[in-house]
Amino acid sequence: MDDPRLTPARGDLAAKYLEGKVKAERFVAGEIFEVSSAIAPLREAPSTDAALLTQALKGERVTVYDRNGEGFAWGQLNSDRYVGWLRDSALTTPGAAPTHKVTAIRTFAFPGPSIKLPPAETLPMGAMVTVMREDDIFAVTREGWYLPLQHLAGIGQREPDFVTVAERFVGTPYLWGGKSSFGIDCSGLVQISLNAAGTPCPRDTDMQQDELGRPLDAVESKNLQRGDLIFWKGHVAIARDALTIVHANAYHMATVIEPTSDAIARIKATGLEVLAIKGLKP
Repeated sequence: MDDPRLTPARGDLAAKYLEGKVKAERFVAGEIFEVSSAIAPLREAPSTDAALLTQALKGERVTVYDRNGEGFAWGQLNSDRYVGWLRDSALTTPGAAPTHKVTAIRTFAFPGPSIKLPPAETLPMGAMVTVMREDDIFAVTREGWYLPLQHLAGIGQREPDFVTVAERFVGTPYLWGGKSSFGIDCSGLVQISLNAAGTPCPRDTDMQQDELGRPLDAVESKNLQRGDLIFWKGHVAIARDALTIVHANAYHMATVIEPTSDAIARIKATGLEVLAIKGLKP
C-alpha cells in the first residue's frame, strides 16, 4: 500500500502520475511552485491550527495539485516527496534555479550592504537563494537581499561530517515537525544534517530506519561509531562516538548531547526498546 504521507491522492483528486494506481474522481498534472517564505509549514489540513507535518525551506520546489480558495495549496515537496497543505502566500512562480544555500544554522538577509540595517528576513540552514552578484562581504540575491558570504556555499557544497552539523543545533528548542534552528524534531535533525553532507534523507523516523544505512547489532550499542543512527519507535538519535549521542527530543524539549546509556535506559523505562542501529559508513 502506498504511504499516504508520500502519495498525493485523495478520494476526489490525485496526481496524474498515479492514474491507474489509485482511485480518485479526477487526476491532475499539478503545477510547480517555489517556496518563497524562509520557512513554510506543511500541515495535515488547510488550517493554521492543523498538525505540523514538516517544513519546507526557501528555494524548495513544490508540485501543487489543488487550492481550496481560502489561502491554502495542497501539494507534494519535490525534495523528500512529503504531501500536505501550505499557505498560498508561501509560494511563488519559480525563478532562476538557486545557486547557493545557507550553511550557517541561520543567517540574516539585509535590505542593503550594511549589517547595521534591520534584517529583511532570517533564513535557516538549507534555505536556497539565487545570487546575482557579490558586493564586498555580501552576496546579493535576486530579491535584493544582502547575505553574509561566509554564511553561504554553492548548491553542490557538502559538509564533510553530518554529525558535526547536528551538533551545531544543540540547544535548539524541540518542535514536532520542525527542521530549523528555530525548532526541530529528531528526524528533522537527521534529515537537515545528512542533506547538508549531500546525502538524501527521507523525513520520518520509520522511513529513515527503512531506507538509511546498513543494520548493525542492536545489542552492541557500546560499539557505536560516529554517525551511526539509533532507532526507537518514533525516535532517532545520532551517535557522536561510542558513548554519547546528539538528538532532538521531547524529554529535554531541545537538541542535546547526552550519554547513550542514559538515553537508552530512560526511554526503556517508558516501555520502548531500541529497534535498530544503522551504520551509514560503507
